[in-house]
Amino acid sequence: MTSVPLIPDTAPFTPEQRAWLNGFFAGLFSRATPAGAATVASARPPALPPLTILFGSQTGTAEGLAKRAAREAGKRGFAATVVDMAQTGAERLPSERNLLVIASTYGDGEPPDSARALHAVLGAAAAPRLPEVRFSVCGLGDTNYRLFCQCGKDFDERLERLGAVRVAPRADCDLDYEAAFARWLDASLAAFSGAAESPTAGTPVAAGKSPAAPVLNGPEGGPAEGADGGHSKARPFPAAVLTVRALSGAGSGKEVNHVEFSLAGSGLAYEAGDALGVFPTNCPALVAEVLAALGYDGEEAVRAPDGSSVPLRRALGESYDLGKPSAELLALLGAGSAPLPHVIDVLLAHPGKRIPAAEFVGALRKLQPRLYSISSSPKAHVGQVHLTVGAVRYEHAGRRRKGVCSTFLAERALAVGRVGVFVHPNRVFRPPADGSRDMIMVGPGTGIAPFRAFLQERRLTGATGRNWLVFGDQREATDFLYREELLGARADGTLARLDLAWSRDGADKVYVQHRLLAAAEEVWAWLEAGAHFYVCGDASRMAKDVDAALHRVVETAGGRTAEQAADYIQTLRAAKRYVRDVY
Repeated sequence: MTSVPLIPDTAPFTPEQRAWLNGFFAGLFSRATPAGAATVASARPPALPPLTILFGSQTGTAEGLAKRAAREAGKRGFAATVVDMAQTGAERLPSERNLLVIASTYGDGEPPDSARALHAVLGAAAAPRLPEVRFSVCGLGDTNYRLFCQCGKDFDERLERLGAVRVAPRADCDLDYEAAFARWLDASLAAFSGAAESPTAGTPVAAGKSPAAPVLNGPEGGPAEGADGGHSKARPFPAAVLTVRALSGAGSGKEVNHVEFSLAGSGLAYEAGDALGVFPTNCPALVAEVLAALGYDGEEAVRAPDGSSVPLRRALGESYDLGKPSAELLALLGAGSAPLPHVIDVLLAHPGKRIPAAEFVGALRKLQPRLYSISSSPKAHVGQVHLTVGAVRYEHAGRRRKGVCSTFLAERALAVGRVGVFVHPNRVFRPPADGSRDMIMVGPGTGIAPFRAFLQERRLTGATGRNWLVFGDQREATDFLYREELLGARADGTLARLDLAWSRDGADKVYVQHRLLAAAEEVWAWLEAGAHFYVCGDASRMAKDVDAALHRVVETAGGRTAEQAADYIQTLRAAKRYVRDVY
């Protein structure tokens, strides 16, 4: 007689972990009940309601939130299953009953790579009808981008159009997503609980109030997913700044810096492919301009995001975003709905408008950390973490502008001495687990960062797979980042092939995609031999051009039609052999 396994109270798990595992096993065994087993059904505990949590993630945030949602769902009595969108198809969806969707957006409103296929299928005319599915969607995005949370909005609209029933309103989460995510999850699980008890499964169910808010990791309840030593986005480690040195040469049209931090005493651990979150401060000159526009001296007492009372100057320097103005600030100033580029612009456009200091900071968004691809292997640089950062400087509307974090690192980090950091895992963007597999890496400009880490890692682990790097920038003389390291790697055999593309050194502009097309036969041969294909860098142009070139390589060297090439590349994506770290 088959029984449902239960995790004993003496097992080395927390109560939450035990609840989730018991829910998982109950759901698994209830689904696996053989025909004719009605005589044993009465001997089993009632089957827990199933819940599928689909995630589409580019850097790992959506995946981490999906796992957190599963743990909370287990405590609420669901048998939850977490599924990567890259590993499922639309044909599975009609059989789902309770569905949570957590999807990030990157680039110009695009779905993450893992979600591309499902996103396209659900938008097609032949998409399956889903009248039995109850769902709720959480979108992750950044309001600095025009198409904020567009991927989440797309999934929400397409599921409804296919007949699925929305049980709780969609959440559109900005960079500071913790509170919004917690509210959404609470409402969604409460609504699913009501639906599970309802005799009419197909009717819409309004979100009810849960008896308890979800206990989540992160600011709401402990360290974030994957954090070590208790340090996380909610509790960053004050890392000593060891080095800030220029990588770009004199006369370059760009400013790229190599930055090194010490992680000594932090307990933080990272892997090649992860990102580092960095908490910057605002430029003091910009803070002074904002204070002058407000007519304040900066000593006015205001509330910091943590609730403490601090001088206005300090709050504006350390805690609040002075970039794109919020809708609340525009409303406060009567500025209409059209956002101006920066907070200072909207203030200068409304001179003489006296705003109480407390109301002003209350209408600002919290200053968020920036994520940078780590450019070191922890095996090569024990107790350290390295970044490769391009300083953003430009002019707009007659004013000089600065990237908040990139120029903080370039200009002030060494003087500050210590900077708050945390590790942001990216479990997809890793060197092949099988060291005998080949790698093709495409990373122009600062996109070289993770591949420097990959090469260090492969050298120290004795990986036997071949490594091919395609790198480029404007000029060889001034923009050949890590020149000595890369040439040394080619000389000692760590790099089997190094292709370089310089867009300003000749009459014709040569980019990394041109190097791929020129070597199409060899790219195809490496792919057919099992190589992994990686891309890091600009999402809006470079990554799209490289993707188009890869399709062309499969068509020409592989002898495939356009449709067959698209299927081939989607197979690479699903197998995690074509992965991108793009921004």
